[in-house]
Amino acid sequence: MTHRYTLPSTERLKSKKSIDALFLNGQRHSVGTLRILHARSSEPGIRVGVGVSSKLFRRAVDRNRIKRQLRECYRLQKNILSERIAPTAGIDIFFIYTDKEMPDYAQLFAHLQKGLTKLVTIYQAG
Repeated sequence: MTHRYTLPSTERLKSKKSIDALFLNGQRHSVGTLRILHARSSEPGIRVGVGVSSKLFRRAVDRNRIKRQLRECYRLQKNILSERIAPTAGIDIFFIYTDKEMPDYAQLFAHLQKGLTKLVTIYQAG
């Protein structure tokens, strides 16, 4: 059976309350051009959000393109987390792109992969 690579709305971090709590209480890690904020959540499952600074990218077209690329990279690699972390664990993750230049997709993919493996080591041990 083939694995479906989807990112349904239940796996997206959309609540302002959850995002604010993540920015206040979450741990931060940087991998290349990505800053990763993460924290345990009371709700089961892994929820993900992405963001790009409007100070670095004035045009919404550029910000939206980077966010689409980040979501796509995560969607294709989310099995790194979901296969190794218990399904009852609740984790909120937020990816922020921090570079001033438009990203190369392959570079984004590699940075996200490193970040996800780092998160696996954190949440498997704890």
